[in-house]
Amino acid sequence: MEATTGCKVDRIVAEYGLSDADPQFDSLDEGLLARWEGSSGRSPQGYRPLTDWFNKRLLRTVYTEHGRETLSGRLDAAYETLQSEDTLDTAELVESLAVDGIDGEQLQSDFVSWGTMRTHLTECLGGEKTRQSSSGNWERESVDHARQIAHETVEEALSSLTGKDVLADGTTAAIDVQIQLRCGSCPTQVPFGVAIDQGYVCATHGEGLEDGE
Repeated sequence: MEATTGCKVDRIVAEYGLSDADPQFDSLDEGLLARWEGSSGRSPQGYRPLTDWFNKRLLRTVYTEHGRETLSGRLDAAYETLQSEDTLDTAELVESLAVDGIDGEQLQSDFVSWGTMRTHLTECLGGEKTRQSSSGNWERESVDHARQIAHETVEEALSSLTGKDVLADGTTAAIDVQIQLRCGSCPTQVPFGVAIDQGYVCATHGEGLEDGE
C-alpha cells in the first residue's frame, strides 16, 4: 500500500517488504531516524550515506529473494554499477539480472535519491537533528561526524575495488581516518582532538598568538 504522503521511501518499503530490513531496530524507519539523528549511542549520519544504505538494503533483499550472492563486496560493486553512467557495464549487469528474473531497470528506478531520503526523514517521520549538543561540544562532534563519513566512504570504495578484483584484501584492510592540524608558522602537526584538549596546535606559535603577536 502506498503511503498517504506519497513518499517514495514508504512505497518502496511496502512493495519490497523492507519494514524489518534493519536487524538492529524494530523497524527500518526507526533505524533510519536513529542513524540520522545520532541517537541510540550512534554518531549522526548524513542523507547521502543513509540513501546508499537504504538502496543497498533494497538490493540485498532482491538478491536474496532470487538466490543471488549477497557478499558485501559484490553487492557494493553491483550497486555502484547500477548507479554508474558506464552504460556498457550497466547493460551487462541488467542482462545478468534478467537471467535470474530481476528487472534491473525497474530496480534502478526504485532506488531513492538523497533528496527523497531527506523528505522522508524530515517530513514523513518528523525527524529533527539538533546541531548543537547540550554540552555545547558541537564542533568536536561535527569533526567526528566528518571522520565517520570519510571512513564509510573509504570502506565502500574498498568493498567495490575488492568486488572488481582490483584490490585483493580491500575488505579486510584497517581504515584509519585522522584529522590533522598543522601550525601555520612551522611543521608542527597534531591530531584535531589533541589540539582541542591542549588548547593550541603549536606550543611555540600558539602561545605567541595569545599574546597578540
